[in-house]
Amino acid sequence: MQPAISAQDLFVERGGRQVLRGVSTSIPAGSVTGLLGPSGSGKTTFIRCVVGTQKIKSGTVTVLGESAGTKQLRRRVAYVTQDAAIYPDLSVKSNVGYFAALYGRGRAEAAAAIELVGMADHANHLAANLSGGQKTRTSLACALVSEPDVLVLDEPTVGLDPVIREELWNQFRDLAAAAGKTLLVSSHVMDEADRCDRLLLLRDGTFIADDTPADLRASTGTDNLEAAFLHLIRELDKVA
Repeated sequence: MQPAISAQDLFVERGGRQVLRGVSTSIPAGSVTGLLGPSGSGKTTFIRCVVGTQKIKSGTVTVLGESAGTKQLRRRVAYVTQDAAIYPDLSVKSNVGYFAALYGRGRAEAAAAIELVGMADHANHLAANLSGGQKTRTSLACALVSEPDVLVLDEPTVGLDPVIREELWNQFRDLAAAAGKTLLVSSHVMDEADRCDRLLLLRDGTFIADDTPADLRASTGTDNLEAAFLHLIRELDKVA
């Protein structure tokens, strides 16, 4: 089966600094892949490459068989940024309705997206008055209204309390398992890693692991993924 996302020998420079150093990976369709690593490791840059907004020095990125960022992917790939991409002076319903219109969708699709993220009871509330978690859900609804095949989320749970994080991750799992969506979710919180089907661990612009959570723990002889990550770093430092 053709992978949903594929990167081959990807190099990116920003501000004269090499941010990604020849990274390669293949992400299967209908899965949740976690992109983890400390701040400054290159997570957002890799995500920008996937959605086609980052200039690449060399290498290739394909999404659903097309070059990343091409016109054919505009309705098939959705991107949720770290900051909520919604209009504060509009209601939840108006925000999602606006994005629905951009994608040629109607009121029914907008209402379905709002329902899917659990915001139906707040549909008429102004976005400015929403909590952080509610704003994230509304941004997610705006992305889902296009009915994308690939959903890319850049640290969607940062700053949220554990209950909201749990609810959002349950939604991410449902989107992959029930709706067949492919999700690429970045995070620097290691306890979210076990919720993923596969993990990409990024450090200094290089993938130091590309494996399932279970296989990563087994290969490093550790009980948790934070310990596995630290083990990999120590092993790399010994070689260096």
